Amino acid sequence: MKAQFVYENLDFERGVDPKHSIGIGKRALIDRWFKKWAPDAEYEVDDNLNIKVGGGLNLSNTQITSLPDNLSIGGGLYLENTQITSLPDNLNVGCNLDLNNTQITSLPDNLSVGGDLYLNNTSITSLPDNLNIEGWLDLRNTPITSLPDNLSVGRSLDLRNTPITSLPDNLSVKGSLDLNNTQITSLPDNLSVGGKIYKDF
Repeated sequence: MKAQFVYENLDFERGVDPKHSIGIGKRALIDRWFKKWAPDAEYEVDDNLNIKVGGGLNLSNTQITSLPDNLSIGGGLYLENTQITSLPDNLNVGCNLDLNNTQITSLPDNLSVGGDLYLNNTSITSLPDNLNIEGWLDLRNTPITSLPDNLSVGRSLDLRNTPITSLPDNLSVKGSLDLNNTQITSLPDNLSVGGKIYKDF
């Protein structure tokens, strides 16, 4: 549907490469998205349609369902209580990413989060391999059953009230690890936790 919108609204200039015109159409779509959802945001779009937002984006409690591709946000991205179900590729968030109370089920492989990642009360079922979260990773009250290999968490990892049954090898948590009300009965030998582990074994 998006592609159809792009082609219907393109003005192919005589003698201009059609790809250039398509780029103009996509740029218009990006501008329209920001005008609707984030009219006060300061953003730049380069020739490759990479989008850079200087500050944060607070889209919580809105009717938003999707984000543009190749989006880089200098501050936090707040999507709590929205209908969003997926995130675009190449999403880079400089601070916190809040997805609490959304229908999100998975994250893109190349996601970058410079702060906390909040997934409390979501439908998340898996995380990408080699995920590095600089801050706190909150997975409370989710249906997640396993964590990816080589997961690195800069602060605490909260897995309370999840059906998870085991932890992966090479898990690194610099803060605390909360496993209360989970089915985990043992810990891997190479687990690295900088703070306390909360669990009644």
